[in-house]
Amino acid sequence: MMTIRQEVEALLAALGVPSSLTTSGDLTVRTPITGEIIAQVSTITAEAAKAAIAKAHAAYLEWRNVPAPKRGELIRLLGEELRANIEPLGRLVTIESGKLLSEGQGEVQEMIDICTFAAGLSRQLAGLTVPSERAKHRMMETWHSLGVVGVISAFNFPVAVWSWNAALALVCGDAVVWKPSEKTPLTALATQAIFERAAKKFGAIPAGLATLLIGDAKVGEQLVDSPLIPLVSATGSTAMGRAVAPRLAARFAKAILELGGNNAAIVAPSADLDLTLRAIAFSAMGTAGQRCTTLRRLIVHESIYDKFIPQLKKVYSSVVIGDPGAQGTLVGPLIDERSYKAMQGALEEARSAGATITGGERIETADVEAFYVRPALVEVSSQTETVKRETFAPILYVLKYSDFAGALGLHNDVPQGLSSSIFTMNLREAELFLSVTGSDCGIANVNIGTSGAEIGGAFGGEKETGGGRESGSDAWKQYMRRATNTINYGTDLPLAQGVSFDIA
Repeated sequence: MMTIRQEVEALLAALGVPSSLTTSGDLTVRTPITGEIIAQVSTITAEAAKAAIAKAHAAYLEWRNVPAPKRGELIRLLGEELRANIEPLGRLVTIESGKLLSEGQGEVQEMIDICTFAAGLSRQLAGLTVPSERAKHRMMETWHSLGVVGVISAFNFPVAVWSWNAALALVCGDAVVWKPSEKTPLTALATQAIFERAAKKFGAIPAGLATLLIGDAKVGEQLVDSPLIPLVSATGSTAMGRAVAPRLAARFAKAILELGGNNAAIVAPSADLDLTLRAIAFSAMGTAGQRCTTLRRLIVHESIYDKFIPQLKKVYSSVVIGDPGAQGTLVGPLIDERSYKAMQGALEEARSAGATITGGERIETADVEAFYVRPALVEVSSQTETVKRETFAPILYVLKYSDFAGALGLHNDVPQGLSSSIFTMNLREAELFLSVTGSDCGIANVNIGTSGAEIGGAFGGEKETGGGRESGSDAWKQYMRRATNTINYGTDLPLAQGVSFDIA
């Protein structure tokens, strides 16, 4: 039977990653499944990153002249390569990030889906024709490629976030420079190898069009500070966003920030409790609570609280925790010890404030460097500062409410604004929740959980979540620059707003 390291080596070989890239280097890669070392990867220096960005800019200058439908063909081929490698890449995601095998493969499927979306989009990058107030004038808007797009991704979605950005950016005529999380470089190397195979099938593409930079924060700073990068898409903590945003603003660069989420669900008296139970279980415990859209606050009406919460506790106590690649497992490991300590610190704060805690303990295994925990259900009497702060772990804070206005008040009274849900069969409650006076989040759902967004809709949130939007809808516009054009096809020169400026 192969060890995990041997399996990783076989997967990397199958995905086309040369062993020379993963057997020696200064970055040690561990799997959260056991905590063991699975690779050694070389990182890039800040100076080398700067040179790579310059090369990407040169590639952009060439790529922007390729017709958009032709650019879409490259992304179509990328989707085909991903489809052919969904199982090995999905398994590698599981090993490197600790996700369930179905989640790992689901993430690759998400990459395939965004490629399909972007390939079709390549023939629809259209502007508007605008009525002009001046006779014999036509006014319109056109969209042009923007430049080099910097992508900084996190460990919890190690490949999908790159694809959200890269598929759209490349179709829009941009180049892409990617800095993945230092915790998940192997999936990034595999994705790069897959892209290069697609590029080879496409034909000649400019060198440096899609570049991978594995390195520390100094490399990320190069993306943030480079005048050659007009747009940076960064996924991570709110603290990271606070560091990145001012530096981008200082040079008037654009930002797509996907930051923290403290997502809540309201369970109304009319809710279908069986459906609600299943939705909450995945939203709160899926990916061991390490999704930006993880359900972290549950606001339950007092009339059903004593019926519903015992059912939820039963699920929490019986859920299977263990190897994410094993059949039947529903909760895998935390990414590392730091995450475990953050979880325990938050639970201790809640306990000191009088909360009742079910679960939260570490599941002891023979692999002492792996951090498996039982998801925690934390019943609180009020929304304390601990509850308002996101902890990236499977902690679900539970509160009661008596009236709907109070539930909405609790729901919105946090700094973050990513995803939200309501479980109700009451049409008025559902519509109010989706209205301007309802949820203040970028994603608002009815009778489904907070996790599991599809690529067709724009993904992102408000407030400390950063305001960025990625993936579907018209998110592509962020990767382009808009020009308003006016054409005079007459012989007169009327000015707008009736201004008169006659010269002799």
